[in-house]
Amino acid sequence: MGTFGVFLIFLLSYLKDRRRLRIGLLFNFFLICLGITFMIGSVVTNSFWFKIPFILSLVLFVLVAIFGLYALIFILIRNGRKLVKREGKSFHNMLSLLLAIALIAYPLILWIFTTGAEKGMIPGFLATFVRVMSLLSFYFLFSVFNFLMSSFLYRFNRPKYIQDYIIVLGSGLIDNKVPPLLGSRIDKAIDFYHKQIEKTGKIPKIIFSGGRGDDEKIPESVGMKNYALEKGIPSEHLLTEENSRNTLQNMRFSKDIMFQDFGSQDFHSIFTTNDFHLFRAGIYARLAELDSQGIGSKTPFYFWLNAMIREYIALIVMYKKQHTTVILITTLIALLSAIAA
Repeated sequence: MGTFGVFLIFLLSYLKDRRRLRIGLLFNFFLICLGITFMIGSVVTNSFWFKIPFILSLVLFVLVAIFGLYALIFILIRNGRKLVKREGKSFHNMLSLLLAIALIAYPLILWIFTTGAEKGMIPGFLATFVRVMSLLSFYFLFSVFNFLMSSFLYRFNRPKYIQDYIIVLGSGLIDNKVPPLLGSRIDKAIDFYHKQIEKTGKIPKIIFSGGRGDDEKIPESVGMKNYALEKGIPSEHLLTEENSRNTLQNMRFSKDIMFQDFGSQDFHSIFTTNDFHLFRAGIYARLAELDSQGIGSKTPFYFWLNAMIREYIALIVMYKKQHTTVILITTLIALLSAIAA
């Protein structure tokens, strides 16, 4: 097919609907093909234009292979401690630290089990367990790269200034007030609101989507609307969706409100959320059959890293049937190989 053909398939898929995990898979495959092209070109033609990119890519790969794991562990520990210090101790806030501990412990445990299996010091079923874990580690590493690339590429949305509605996804109030993280989502919507009016004169309505949590006295959407009113947005340009409990409901219930308000399905809409949540929110918009793309507000890096771990775990749960199938097939292969041996 060739490198250009792979890129063309990626580009067409991206333009058709970028809210799919296969976008990251296709782009990663394109990068692999590009690297192979540079490698073959540098050997066959000895051309400067092939050799330099290949050498730079090779050096980068070697550096990541040697130091990447240690650098990642250092960053996870540093950011995890910073997050716990600023946001408090909770299971969610300690995900970075827990992942760092797992990355330190996993190679050691794998070495102990592998060595024990080779010397016959551990039971056969544990040796099979080691094989399964080794295969699954490569699968989930591959899955992580696809997720990160899909999330990265999705952030390049540039919606046109033709929107009828801007949906702001809720994320919880603190003492019935909008916290900074949620405030950044609203500010992003307000910024787009002003820019569209300035550029086209078309006034979009802002929909605040979020119900009342168990520890909240008012729905999130009401608190978000109050925040926008304080920012000077006219009340007639603001709508609230007060029943949703998760992102999928955010999309579905907001879609119903837009249909009722607009009178047809021909409206244009976008949604705003934090950048770490952007890609998964886009998937939920697709599942809700809502033709809406997202724009993300920036998140501090110490919080972003931990949040991305949560997003990946959420995607694992979302596609649990697919991952469960892979785990079962991998386990079956390992068992059959153990029996054959």
